[in-house]
Amino acid sequence: TSFDFSPLDHVRLAESLDLVDFERATKVAGSKFYFLKNDAVRLEFALIKYVMDILLAEDFIPVKTPVLAKQEVLEGTGYNPKGDETQIYRIEDSNLGMIATSEIPLAGLHKDETFNLEDLPIKYMGFSECYRTEAGNYGRFSKGLYRVHYFDKVEMFIFCTPEQSEKWHEYMVDLEKKIFAGLEIPYRVVDICGGDMGAVAYRKFDLEAWMPGRGEAGDWGEITSCSNCTDYQSRRLNIKYRDPDGNNQLVHTLNGTAIAIARALIAILENNQQADGRILVPDVLSDYMGKDFIS
Repeated sequence: TSFDFSPLDHVRLAESLDLVDFERATKVAGSKFYFLKNDAVRLEFALIKYVMDILLAEDFIPVKTPVLAKQEVLEGTGYNPKGDETQIYRIEDSNLGMIATSEIPLAGLHKDETFNLEDLPIKYMGFSECYRTEAGNYGRFSKGLYRVHYFDKVEMFIFCTPEQSEKWHEYMVDLEKKIFAGLEIPYRVVDICGGDMGAVAYRKFDLEAWMPGRGEAGDWGEITSCSNCTDYQSRRLNIKYRDPDGNNQLVHTLNGTAIAIARALIAILENNQQADGRILVPDVLSDYMGKDFIS
């Protein structure tokens, strides 16, 4: 994205258009919280409807998930609810934690179950709020909506046979690319190296969007993540399928961001800002929004 004026970052844009209130949210809940307001709320629901229509056409099953999960499910999906590095808010005097992503309850949805082979693959789209402690994550690249304690997200999740998981992984990344190409957001695909993946994922791709207001002269920022977890989660959650010989085998699980609202808002606000201060609504969202500009 190129401009014939000096582009603003999303914080200044959002505050000038009364789309986000960080200051009052800090009074209510502390740092890294926010109120979404006015057309930012309409933009969120437009994004969700846009993504939902794409995934419904691909036969994903929509699921609104719980935002709490038991410790055994958190651990089974690879989210350690204990220790200094945890992303999980724990609920005092219980074995529950707040989910960091709907990947967690979707993985747990079929805990201790065995699928028939003909039932696979199963494709879910999960809608949830996501809560993260973001312990130790501070700095100029974390400001505004980029790294917050909660955000709304639509997540893709697939259960499949081991032979099919690499194919479905590519399929999910292609869907992420389709979503952001449709929004006309400049993006690139990053193949994440093993040292940055942790124990859960066998292979992981991120989409990064160009964010003109990031840093001194713009920079790339992560907007989606898509992982093939092979049998890491299914082994711990005891999720299997019956193979043609009648033997029980572990399924493979895959997860990918369809849309993480806070990061998507950054990309849209910063790339679509106009010289007069308005924000151009992406063409694919204008019917959902009922307008072409946010002003």
